[in-house]
Amino acid sequence: MNDGSMRDASVVVARDQNSLIAILSADFPTHGSEYLFLPGGRRENGETPLDCARRELREEAGVTAERWSPLGSHAITLSSTARVHLFEARGLTLGLQELTSTEQDFKLTWWPMHDALKAVREGRFLLPAGPLALLLAENHPTRG
Repeated sequence: MNDGSMRDASVVVARDQNSLIAILSADFPTHGSEYLFLPGGRRENGETPLDCARRELREEAGVTAERWSPLGSHAITLSSTARVHLFEARGLTLGLQELTSTEQDFKLTWWPMHDALKAVREGRFLLPAGPLALLLAENHPTRG
């Protein structure tokens, strides 16, 4: 039951100096509403999970980070060997988003962790990896 087309992915909890979290939002008409998600996406050929996380954070949020902490990896689906790798990023530098044509409506906002977790409880996140990463980051030792 392995879906060979699935590739590993990385998702990032980017936390600024005030502990605000980078949250993206976009309208997903096929899912009926605007949803929230964390920066992340599928690995490209030759990328490590961390390389993917760095690229996705830079492209989707316009952010680079000095410090990275792995938060674990988890199966994407039961029918695939692909995994989603979760990271926390700190020591952020803000820049311009590098959005593709399919990402042009991605909006970046910065949220306190308690508000992000409230949005998780309300079902406002589109993909399960974002809520999982937030929960793991909330319990991760803060390194500033």
